[in-house]
Amino acid sequence: MLRLGLTGGIGSGKSTVARMLTGHGATLIDADAISRATTAAGGAAIAAIAVQFGSDAINAHGAMNRDVMRQRVFDDPAVKRQLEAIIHPLVSQESARQVELARQTGVAWVVFDIPLLVESTRWRQQLDQVLVVDCEEATQISRVMTRESTKHGDSKGWTRDAVEKVIAQQASRAQRRAAADWVIYNDGLDLTHLVEQVQKMADRITL
Repeated sequence: MLRLGLTGGIGSGKSTVARMLTGHGATLIDADAISRATTAAGGAAIAAIAVQFGSDAINAHGAMNRDVMRQRVFDDPAVKRQLEAIIHPLVSQESARQVELARQTGVAWVVFDIPLLVESTRWRQQLDQVLVVDCEEATQISRVMTRESTKHGDSKGWTRDAVEKVIAQQASRAQRRAAADWVIYNDGLDLTHLVEQVQKMADRITL
């Protein structure tokens, strides 16, 4: 069973590519979705987050207060490391469980959607190959601002400064490309042409 790591910066289109790959027979293991589940109300990370960061890190619904924690991470890199130390082991456990389920069904390949694949030291040795979805930084900023404004309304959308701070905390484009076995350059592509690029890559990787 081939294990393909999929990564890309915020706004690169990585999640769109992940969905497309499932149409080529891949089982998707979404590390970001697993992470969000651990910090949702009743999630496995909530109790530890409350102890580590205090009650204001938890919102009125019992989930992690993402706005509060995002600002803390921006302000202090140590907070990011502390939060990751809580969440990452839980993500690893659930990912391993999903991999075993995939193995039992006899799938040919598994795609791990991992936003911080390059930044992490724990993922690369678990993967056979790495696919990076790449685009220009200006495109990342534009996509995220448009996406969040559409989702929440203009008054609640992300500012350029907020997106730039996220990009600054992620691996650089050069670092991601250096770690890649495959690169899809998703800049200036409409959906039809992106589908074609994913098709070509999937055909080659599954030969």
